[in-house]
Amino acid sequence: MPEHPTYPPTLGAQFQEDGRCRFLVWAPNAEKLELKLLEPQERLLPMQPCGRGYYELTVDELAPGARYFYRIDGDRDRPDPASRLQPYGRGYYELTVDELAPGARYFYRIDGDRDRPDPASRLQPDGVHQASAAVTSNFNWTDGDWRGIPLHQFITYEMHVGTFSAEGTFEAVIPHLDELHDLGVTAIELMPCAQFPGGRNWGYDGVHPFAVQNTYGGPDGLKRLVDAAHSRGLAVIMDVVYNHIGPEGNYLAEFGHYFTDRHHTPWGRAINFDDRDSDEVRRFFIENALYWIDEFHIDALRLDAVHAIFDFTARPFLQELADAVRLEGERLNRRVYTIAESSLADSRLIMPKETGGCGIDGQWCDDLHHAIRTELTDEQSGYYADYTGFDDICKAYRDGFVQDGGYSRYRGRRHGNSARHVDPIKLVVCSQNHDQVGNRLMGERLTELASFEKLKLAAALVILSPCQPMLFMGEEYAETAPFQFFISHTDPDLVEAVRRGRKEEFARFKWQQEPPDPQDEATFQRCKLDHALKHGGRHRVLFEYYQELIKLRKAEPALAFPDRARMEVSELKPHRAMAVRRWSARREVLTLFHFGSETAEVAINLPEGAWNKALDSADARWNGPGSSLPDQIESSGTATLSLPPDSVTTYNR
Repeated sequence: MPEHPTYPPTLGAQFQEDGRCRFLVWAPNAEKLELKLLEPQERLLPMQPCGRGYYELTVDELAPGARYFYRIDGDRDRPDPASRLQPYGRGYYELTVDELAPGARYFYRIDGDRDRPDPASRLQPDGVHQASAAVTSNFNWTDGDWRGIPLHQFITYEMHVGTFSAEGTFEAVIPHLDELHDLGVTAIELMPCAQFPGGRNWGYDGVHPFAVQNTYGGPDGLKRLVDAAHSRGLAVIMDVVYNHIGPEGNYLAEFGHYFTDRHHTPWGRAINFDDRDSDEVRRFFIENALYWIDEFHIDALRLDAVHAIFDFTARPFLQELADAVRLEGERLNRRVYTIAESSLADSRLIMPKETGGCGIDGQWCDDLHHAIRTELTDEQSGYYADYTGFDDICKAYRDGFVQDGGYSRYRGRRHGNSARHVDPIKLVVCSQNHDQVGNRLMGERLTELASFEKLKLAAALVILSPCQPMLFMGEEYAETAPFQFFISHTDPDLVEAVRRGRKEEFARFKWQQEPPDPQDEATFQRCKLDHALKHGGRHRVLFEYYQELIKLRKAEPALAFPDRARMEVSELKPHRAMAVRRWSARREVLTLFHFGSETAEVAINLPEGAWNKALDSADARWNGPGSSLPDQIESSGTATLSLPPDSVTTYNR
């Protein structure tokens, strides 16, 4: 083996051009490793050590789809079954042995032969505990001309494959792609699709990072979805989890030093990115990232909760990952990105490595969401205690981060640093996402918490922001189904631990009701979207309103190419109103946001000239109460306007 990780991916079972299948696995904890093939007949083949804890074997004439395990430290000379201890209840085993001499030595052998799925399995057809399947990479791609889209064009639509449709599969997403394209979004983001236990899960309990969830349609289903998305001009973002591995079906520690006790995460043992043997662990996860990009033509990776990736080496894992992804994109002649989720409010994630950053392309920013929620719904518990609503919305527009080094009451210390110096398009903002909806006690959407006028106001705050906008599935038509937390674990103790953990988490928000049972299938079923809603009533109106907002963002250069140097944010006090003026070389856009419950008379400074109204949320077209704002403003330097309650209005010139 080479001294350092190599790319492109080579781990797992890979069919070669000559039809043979090569198996490669990192298993330094094994004294002996065997490949257990189950098809066409069961047989054990010794794996060959090849340095640094790796084992490999090439097998002739193996059919695609063949099931296999790795046997760790097995013993081919099986003892007589009659000599095995016999269970007799409550976890006890017993055996009586004849003619045993006093002083005879003995051991207990626990779980004698350990047959385990491949850590780099590409498919777990029968679930997380069962055999892996060797699959080919063959697929008839039709996206040969696809080169991806620039970062500033990303308008993302986050979805959970299992609840997006009644069928809950990749295939069932495809018929909706035309409608998403018509909505105006340019990318779909899939919540994690790596194999998790059972068929119901958010995806963050995945235990096979390379295996595409079997109940969603496996690797071929994902490829069909990506290919169909690209044919409609839609990029695809994959949510990947490199901060922890789920508890059920997690056998990685039996193979190698994948975890470390140096650090701890809220979800269990930390992945080993900076302890002994961490080079090979880093290789494993970077190969996984490149696998999604190369094998599935994924356009960007959303990196889950990177604040729980602990690494104190001189070259951080996140920096190495960003470099590898960027190089892979160059090799494939495609635009490929990394986008991190972090609770740290640390702009160093998206700063170039030459200036001490990690070089990640984008970062989820919750601050605008939290400011919107506190303004529109009066939330003040939990982490919302740090937000004041209107003032923080203005700050989020100006600076990106609200938490930028000041004191955090929620944390009891200073938190964050400034993001004002970074390109705002690198910050992904939303008014709803899976976390902010699903981690509420009852999983209520903003639809249930705010009036229709406020829903329109929230939509405009996100879509017309200088940052990169993201929608959560169903928000564009005011979906009424909740998005609750659901699992399908098989271990009763683990299920109970999850239930208990959810209740403890909700206690921070002082929510008193009993949360839905995450293990109950009914919890999962009630989260399914009702796409029929979008075709009538206020749901259709809201859908068309979202279309109009996105069309406006794309059409106006000042909105499509965000630049803080060409943006002016003014607070129109004493009213709770904000004026945002943005300009390009030849066009200007003025957006007026009003958060008051009564009509406000405001005086604003405006460059001289004629300003034409482009959108008014109070218009009857959008089921609004009606607006007295003129279709055109003739400004001589100032203008006085009557802003309707809970409204947004855009003028341009």
